[in-house]
Amino acid sequence: MGGSRASDRRSPLKQQPLRVPGESLAEERNRILYDRVLPYVMLAIFVILYAGLQWWELFTKSPPQPGVATFFAVCAVAYATYRTLKVRPQLRALRLGMDGEKAVGQLLDAHNGADWHVFHDIPGRGFNVDHVLVSPQGVYAIETKTFSKPTKGQAVVAYDGEKVVVGGFEPDRNPVVQARAVRDWIGGLLFEATDMRYPVRGVVIFPGWWVESPKGRSRPDVWVLNEKAFIKFVENEPTMVKKEDVALAKSRLINYITRWALSPNPGFEQTAHALHL
Repeated sequence: MGGSRASDRRSPLKQQPLRVPGESLAEERNRILYDRVLPYVMLAIFVILYAGLQWWELFTKSPPQPGVATFFAVCAVAYATYRTLKVRPQLRALRLGMDGEKAVGQLLDAHNGADWHVFHDIPGRGFNVDHVLVSPQGVYAIETKTFSKPTKGQAVVAYDGEKVVVGGFEPDRNPVVQARAVRDWIGGLLFEATDMRYPVRGVVIFPGWWVESPKGRSRPDVWVLNEKAFIKFVENEPTMVKKEDVALAKSRLINYITRWALSPNPGFEQTAHALHL
C-alpha cells in the first residue's frame, strides 16, 4: 500500500458520527477565538519579539532602536489586550452555554435506551436545535438556556405561558418563541421525511434553576422546566407514538444529520438567528 494515492483511499466509517451536546456553541467559540483574538495576540507576540531583537542588538553593540521597537510592542500588547477583553463576556457566555448543553445532554443520555432516542445539536441553515428526544410519549425539541445564578436571593424563572423572566430580568430574545419555531421546524422535517405528523412539543430547559409555571390552567404548548422536572414530565405523559413510528423517526433523523455532515455547511450563526427571533 506504499504507492497508493489519497484518492484511492476512503474512510472506514460507514456513516458520519452524530453531533454532541454544545457542538455548535463550541464551533462559534472557536470561530471567535481564531478570528477575533488569535490574530491580535500573534501580532503582539511578533512585535515583542522584534523589540527583544532590538534590545539584543543594543547589548551586542549593533546599531539599536529599542525605543521605537518598545513603543510598537506596547501599542500591540495594549491593542491585543483590548480586543481580548472586548470578547471575553461573549466567550464566557458561550462557555456557560456549552456547559449547560452538555449537562442536559448527559442527563438525557442517561435515559437513552430502547424507548427513548436522544439527538444533540441538530443543525439547520443558520441555527441548531440543542436536543431532540424521540419517544413513545412524543417528540420533544429542546432548547437549553443557561444563565448564571445570583449569589443572593432566589434563583427563579417565572413563566406565564408566553414569556419568561429569569432572576427578575426578561431575556432579550423570548425563548418560548424560539422553542415554538424549532418545534415547528422539527415537525416539518419529520413530516417531509416520513409523511407522518408526529406530536412535537417545544421545550425550554433552564439547568439548575427553579421554574415557576402557570397555575390553575392546562399546561402551555411550550414547556419551561429545569432538567430534572423535564424527565418526570415526559415519564408521566401517555403513549402517543407507536414503537415502529419511534424507530422510523429515529432513522430519519440519523439520515438527516449524516447527510448534513457531508453537505456544504453554511456556518453557524448564533442559535435561531435564521429564524428571525
